[in-house]
Amino acid sequence: MAPEKGTGYSSEEMERYFNDPEYRKKKRKSSSRRQMTKRVRRNLIIISVFLLLIATYMVYLFSGLPSLEKIENPKPELATRVYSYDGEILDQFFIKNRSHFSIQEIPKIVIDALIATEDKNFRSHWGVDAPRVIKAMVKNVIFFRREGASTITQQLSRNLYLGHSDRNIFDTFTRKIREFITAVQLERNFTKDEILEFYLNVVLFGRGSYGISSGSQMYFGKSPADLTLSEAATLIALLKGPGYYDPINHPERAISRRNLVLSQMLKYGYISEEVAIEVKTRELGIKSSDDVSRAGIASHFVEYVRQQLTQKAETYGFDIYRDGLRVYTTLDSRMQRYANKAVEEHLAEYQAMFDKLWNWREEQDALARVIDLSIRTSADYRKASSARQRDSVYKALGSNESWIDSMKQVAKRIEVGFVAIDPKNGNIRALVGGSNFKDFKYGLNHVTQIRRQVGSAFKPFVYTVAIDNGYPPCFELLNQPVTIMMADGKRWSPTNADGRFGGKSTLRDGLQRSINLIAVRAIMEIAPVKQVIEYAKRMGISSPLPPYESLALGSGDVSPLDATAAFAVFANHGVYVEPTSILKIENKEGNLIEENTPLQREVLSEETSFIMTSMLKGAVDEGTGIGIRRYFHLPAAGKTGTTNDFADAWFIGYTPQLVAGVWVGFDNKTVHFKNWDGQGGRAAAPIWARFMKYVYDDPDIAMPLEYFEKPPTVFEETICTDTKKLATEYCPTKTTEYFTEKTLPGKCNRHTSLRWNEGEEGLGSISF
Repeated sequence: MAPEKGTGYSSEEMERYFNDPEYRKKKRKSSSRRQMTKRVRRNLIIISVFLLLIATYMVYLFSGLPSLEKIENPKPELATRVYSYDGEILDQFFIKNRSHFSIQEIPKIVIDALIATEDKNFRSHWGVDAPRVIKAMVKNVIFFRREGASTITQQLSRNLYLGHSDRNIFDTFTRKIREFITAVQLERNFTKDEILEFYLNVVLFGRGSYGISSGSQMYFGKSPADLTLSEAATLIALLKGPGYYDPINHPERAISRRNLVLSQMLKYGYISEEVAIEVKTRELGIKSSDDVSRAGIASHFVEYVRQQLTQKAETYGFDIYRDGLRVYTTLDSRMQRYANKAVEEHLAEYQAMFDKLWNWREEQDALARVIDLSIRTSADYRKASSARQRDSVYKALGSNESWIDSMKQVAKRIEVGFVAIDPKNGNIRALVGGSNFKDFKYGLNHVTQIRRQVGSAFKPFVYTVAIDNGYPPCFELLNQPVTIMMADGKRWSPTNADGRFGGKSTLRDGLQRSINLIAVRAIMEIAPVKQVIEYAKRMGISSPLPPYESLALGSGDVSPLDATAAFAVFANHGVYVEPTSILKIENKEGNLIEENTPLQREVLSEETSFIMTSMLKGAVDEGTGIGIRRYFHLPAAGKTGTTNDFADAWFIGYTPQLVAGVWVGFDNKTVHFKNWDGQGGRAAAPIWARFMKYVYDDPDIAMPLEYFEKPPTVFEETICTDTKKLATEYCPTKTTEYFTEKTLPGKCNRHTSLRWNEGEEGLGSISF
């Protein structure tokens, strides 16, 4: 190669190069060596970069593999199970709904269906089925037929450890290699049965259910051990594509795929032809779509438990969504179903009746308040970042007729709060937190999260103080109007619900017939407000109570759970037991994390509790709660409650073994019942009565018949009805009354003498 101009050669060298052959030959050899050196150097750089890339990729490849320790000690996310008192699974908390079952608990038909469908050579290969891989490659490349060749072991490696986030062909290639390596590791370190157990406990069966246990519960409501051949084949069929073969949304596809699984089982000798033909004719047997999507029998209770577990997680350091806890609760699933039934039956009747009575055209003020509140609490309004945006949202929603119609329906929906408690140990046996108990997920629990005026259901606390202060049930007070000067300078003149008054009434009559004026006079004369508040607090009322005489008529806001627990004191002979929902918590290995012993304290004497029970028993036998006798005829005591404008209806009652409280009303307080159908004895008591009837009639629950036992320190005397003195042979009418050493018969007719002012402050009133 001749040198060119501009290459750095001098004119002498140029001349010599062309005139001297030996010099020219030498120069050519030198140039070739330089060029070869450059090529070698370039190739070495390329090889080095290539090797570096391979090394980097190998580091990346192996860094993404699970360690041998992780494979030998897998920690999959496990669902926390919530159990009822009688052993039923109420619900599960999970991010991935997964529960672990051992291979011994999984029926053979499930394993046979899996191997026949997914990996017929599972028992013989070493993690990768090489002949199957080659066959699949031929079909994919030559015949353009997409066919998978992953073994069960490879699927396990993908499902348990590696995930499915393939963003491009590089990710797919890497995942396949990792699956291959991990599958070999699995086969080297585990038996075939252990691999099957791992696989069946992590694979997705659709609808958020991971593992054979969750899948069995989701679709068939049973344990894997109880699966039939058809059900087992249906679950294995889902592995091909849980969404595509979903038996709820696509039953035809699910049946076709199930039958293919059965054909595979027949092909490889797991079942006979007769069995395959017979099973293929069966329906899927899936739970109804409502049952699958429904929140369970005790949705509000389970959410109440979840909230408590979330608080406990900070103390114990567990994760309720991943750690597979076992939470044993106080709820009795049989009683819960009866509570649901009682609520559903009553609300179906009452909602239809209310819909006929409530007319929005006649309730324009209420409608305006409903719309205003609905807009201001809407998501769009709360998200608005400026006054201008809020005004825009307000105008848009306020002119949206369809939205307003939906808010009307929500506002006039009757709500309910029901809770049943064992008074001896505080265990919550049933809880219905709202009319939406079938599909409730998150929202308002009308047992634990509301406080409403309790009305006349508060009166027992007033009479309890009176009894404890030494006044017997036969003690008389004037049933006459009263005007009270309030702290703000206004006058309060309570009246009886029926507008009638006159004469005198005993404490027993006052409670039995829910006479407002007797309760007001009691809190003014013999049961001071401050003392009533103190007693209510001791008995379990946690909310603030107004220190005014109006408290006697239930002006304080109380939660249904507190009110019911407080009434349980009467049933439990004066002992308050804090309501309990969680008995114990165990980790996934069954080791105890927490065991709860309910807080107990004696707050009343046994004598006072029994006397109050006798008075409350009269309220359901002859008084305002007599409506429960339409359904329930065993020994019971209780009290109704009704607030102004029939906004809230209550009934809280108990038997010797069970106390239950019912609140019925509306979330929006501008909506209320229109007439006496909103009284506690009609709107709330029937739910209580229906529930108790169902519970006591159930032979499986076998609730024994018990009576309220009189303590030996309480004695009974026969007294004259009219004079309230001890009966003699000349007494025309007699009644039995209970007394203690503090409340002797001689105190019956010693009512206080307050100045009677004829014509002042209205027709006959007493001023204070």
